[in-house]
Amino acid sequence: MSLEVTIHRDLRYANPHGKQLLADLYLPKLDATRLPVIVWLHGGGWRLGDRRLAPDLQRYFAQAGFAMASIEYRLSGEAIFPAAVEDVKTAVRWLRASADTYGLDPARIGLWGSSSGGHLAALAALSGPGVFESPASEYSGYSSEVQAVMDGYGPVDFLEMDAQRTAAGVVSDDPESVKLPKDLRSNSADSFESLFLGAPITTCRDLVRQANPVTYARASAPPFLIMHGLADSAVPAKQSELLYEALAAHAGNEVTLGLITGLGHGFLNRNHLDDGPKRTIELRGLTYGGADSGIFERIFRFFQQKL
Repeated sequence: MSLEVTIHRDLRYANPHGKQLLADLYLPKLDATRLPVIVWLHGGGWRLGDRRLAPDLQRYFAQAGFAMASIEYRLSGEAIFPAAVEDVKTAVRWLRASADTYGLDPARIGLWGSSSGGHLAALAALSGPGVFESPASEYSGYSSEVQAVMDGYGPVDFLEMDAQRTAAGVVSDDPESVKLPKDLRSNSADSFESLFLGAPITTCRDLVRQANPVTYARASAPPFLIMHGLADSAVPAKQSELLYEALAAHAGNEVTLGLITGLGHGFLNRNHLDDGPKRTIELRGLTYGGADSGIFERIFRFFQQKL
């Protein structure tokens, strides 16, 4: 199935403290049905990038019947934590408020994040109602809860990252990796994590705890699919293992972890990721596809089943 897609660009979804935040909305032409929605959250260390830093959202997965929303959020150079996660939650509420306008299903909204966007997806989904939002927030009459989360190699526990890094970094040609310093240390005062919080992470441990998705791991979490490349030198794969273990520790949670041999950071921005030889993926949890399924196909099957 390859549906025709209409793209609505530069939609204003929020205006926090006078900062206009925009979204692009990809709508498949599908008659007589409300569309499930996937919100794309770009990477870039909470410091770089915009809503256009993404795979081809027509192909992934508007042409297959999902409304795709790619949003901006405030970067750390203009507003520190918790601004970005507040923006994500506002975007979810905006989509619900706009459901009739665009033919969306307000009961089927998922988050799909890459790197820092993966962190924001997990944090927004797990933190629950009333956290990182206030009664004065825009669209406050609508829920910010989501029904499924795909976290691509997002940081999870900032203070553990340096200890989990390999002694020698692995060179990667993935789109986001080329923007990153080769000697990353999260404990540095100028690290992406420290800049995100507005202080060196070793000096604000309580703030780090508030910003770590594992802090909010709970029973009755939405279904999670987590994927991470084992050659990732920017965010250690152990970070995704921590989130998987924290969610799986609660009975009834549905969580899958895919660890992918040979992939570095930023691979979800590569439209031809699944071209070529089959990649070796160690899966813990449900498989979302067959033995020969590619990475994007597994992500699609996940959202197809959960939204």
